[in-house]
Amino acid sequence: MKKLALMLFVVIFAMAGKVSACTNFIFTKSSTVDGSVMVTYAADSHTLFGELYFWPAQDWAKGSMLDVVEWDTGKFLGKIPQVAHTYNVIGNMNEHQLAIAESTYGGRKELKGANGIMDYGSLIYIALQRCKTAREAIKTIAELANTYGYASSGESFSIVDKEEAWIMELIGKGADDKGIVWVARMIPDGYVSGHANQARITTFPLSGKTSISSDKIEKIYNKEITTVYSKDVISFAKEKGFYPKKAKNKHFSFSDVYAPVDFGAARFCDARVWAFFNHVTKGMDKYWDYAKGNVKYDRHGRAKGRMPLWVKPTKKQTVQDAMSYMRDHLEGTELDMTKDAGAGPFGCPYRWRPMTWKVDGKTYCHERTTATQQTGFSFVAQCRNYLPNEIGGIIWFGVDDASSSVYFPMYTSATKVPMSFAAHEKNDMMKFDNKQAFWVFSQVTNYAYTRYNLIHAEIAKKQNELETNYVKYVKMTDAAAMSIYKQDKKAAVEYLTDFSCSTGDNLTDTWRDFYGYLFAKYMDGNVKTFNPNQMNPDVKQPGYSEKFLRTIVKDHGKLIEMPKGAH
Repeated sequence: MKKLALMLFVVIFAMAGKVSACTNFIFTKSSTVDGSVMVTYAADSHTLFGELYFWPAQDWAKGSMLDVVEWDTGKFLGKIPQVAHTYNVIGNMNEHQLAIAESTYGGRKELKGANGIMDYGSLIYIALQRCKTAREAIKTIAELANTYGYASSGESFSIVDKEEAWIMELIGKGADDKGIVWVARMIPDGYVSGHANQARITTFPLSGKTSISSDKIEKIYNKEITTVYSKDVISFAKEKGFYPKKAKNKHFSFSDVYAPVDFGAARFCDARVWAFFNHVTKGMDKYWDYAKGNVKYDRHGRAKGRMPLWVKPTKKQTVQDAMSYMRDHLEGTELDMTKDAGAGPFGCPYRWRPMTWKVDGKTYCHERTTATQQTGFSFVAQCRNYLPNEIGGIIWFGVDDASSSVYFPMYTSATKVPMSFAAHEKNDMMKFDNKQAFWVFSQVTNYAYTRYNLIHAEIAKKQNELETNYVKYVKMTDAAAMSIYKQDKKAAVEYLTDFSCSTGDNLTDTWRDFYGYLFAKYMDGNVKTFNPNQMNPDVKQPGYSEKFLRTIVKDHGKLIEMPKGAH
């Protein structure tokens, strides 16, 4: 596997302990306007360079071996036999419209300690290179982890194709045992789901017409099967003392046993899922107390008041809806990050780390919302079964903070990616390069943080304008590609490659110019606008809000109060 980047996912120290920071929202076919299956993903890390990974389809000689490199650290873990043919992969989606995303939940400390060579990142990207469907990917991931051992902590995977959407949750068996325990559930058509660094599968149906254990994993290809789990997922927990030996299996909850919920798991993780569900359906108020971290438990040790694994949206969703949910800061709730004193004078919904701190012996926290400053890249993967695979698969890709990024359409049959988004050996978090999209978008985003209420409004307008146009362009590009496809499939792929690459690189150029416009307009705390009737621009100085001025007076009033009559 080509080494593309070192992805070191930040560890957030919270009251819950260590939690990571990635968000997935999942949409089934009948939940969307156009019948596409979609999954979103934000890869969040303070040291992750946002770039678009690419592996071309390739044939391999018999006996070839694949280097397995830990995705977080770049550490060489070992070798496994390569398959005869690997598929074209762009980002987290392949040419067959299979997409895989993840969020790390960590899980029980007793199960930490690598005993194998398959880390979670390798499982994702190897499965994408080898599998055509979600069911095949689940089977492959389980077999790879159990054959070669697992080298990461607890993970939730979103695994979707053009027909189905699944959640697979797994955790290693610790330093003394090889392999994983796991559960995978198919999301019912017409529903949406999500996860954000907290295991979400609780109780699940045991073996029956729709559910099988992994000793019968070949039966996963039976479309009636909607739940698959490792045969020892319960017995292993009983053996280790995580679940009482005399407890009934029907009460077993994967999440509550292998990743117990506490304040941080609810407040910093599941609250992001709550925000998504709250956007798409009614009745989420009853889960708000849990989402705030007020966790209580039943007699089986399961957290009370938890949200369902999936909900039915009140209306069908669009790809732009999916993009918008990745930009949430808990607006409209009592935890709205634009409203409290931490937002400063200009309503900035971001808080610099650490997330928790102490004052007078008491511990306090900032919120961990879906949109966050440390996002390296994010995407919306769209799988469309009504088009050939060469045309149907699109990964809408963006870099840096999702709230101020722009998602451009990248067809996953393409034979290359835009230069400004590509993974180059020279990409470095400590070396600024104005040709790379990640740095261009980071410039705009960080500038917006200084005067958020004014600058971000312009970003959101530009963002919506571009993405709305891209949606229109995709419809026209689909039609043109289909016309070419009927005559020459290879030519159609070349056409889609050119469209994707030119769109991405043009976006970077547009955003670079946009930064210049914003900088000139808002520098020095002013707001300047062009006036054609005079040499100099008009200048406004909005100043601070009355609320913030009162805060200054309360803190410092006696020293800055002017005497009566002074000017």
